[in-house]
Amino acid sequence: MRTLRYVAVICVLTVLCTTTSARAERFRIGRLLCFSEPRVGLVLGSTQAMRCVFSAIRPPRQYVYEGRIRRVGLDLGVTSAGTLSWAVFARNSRIGPGTLRGSYVGASGNFALGPGLGANVLIGGSRRSVMLQPISIERSIGLNLAAGVTHLTLGPRGPQ
Repeated sequence: MRTLRYVAVICVLTVLCTTTSARAERFRIGRLLCFSEPRVGLVLGSTQAMRCVFSAIRPPRQYVYEGRIRRVGLDLGVTSAGTLSWAVFARNSRIGPGTLRGSYVGASGNFALGPGLGANVLIGGSRRSVMLQPISIERSIGLNLAAGVTHLTLGPRGPQ
């Protein structure tokens, strides 16, 4: 139980530190909405495939990505398909089809007992110029407890 408290404190501190430093250098360029597949926590981690849509603010455009999210840390339980939503910040306003392509790393945590909520703070992308934050909202249904380090990879959408 103490380990879980320590992981929660580390996640909160990471969110606070990342949020304050991001506002000084970056500005909001849009929103990323991801739809995830069902997940089974494997005690030390889990992996989920996702389909994501990035909605840019200016000019108003949408770009579709495929993603994979890997969690390492405490992850116990099962959840159904869910959605994750991030505010997207960047160093500049140039937005194109591959703006969000790349790898993101950060802290995450979620809890589900029936309906569930989660939080993820991730930094990365092309030359670490994009930040997904301040906190994603993760909705799912299941029985799950997870906290740890998260790695998200976004790439172009494959054939349907």
